[in-house]
Amino acid sequence: GPSWEMHPAGAEVVVCVEGAMTLIQEIDGELVRTTLAAGEYAINPPGVWHTADIDGAATGFFITPGVGTQHRPR
Repeated sequence: GPSWEMHPAGAEVVVCVEGAMTLIQEIDGELVRTTLAAGEYAINPPGVWHTADIDGAATGFFITPGVGTQHRPR
């Protein structure tokens, strides 16, 4: 994605529906990368800054507690 985001109100569920994506989370100052293939999911805990990279095309499904969501440049 073009920016980082963070959801303070709760955890976000990220499901890769088609293709593949790499979820990048900033945890304790370190970048943690998790590659998701179709049918796999990950959780962005509350307050964790995150973004994603997609090589090619992918479809994702996101369940996000949107209240208070913050963004910052990547």
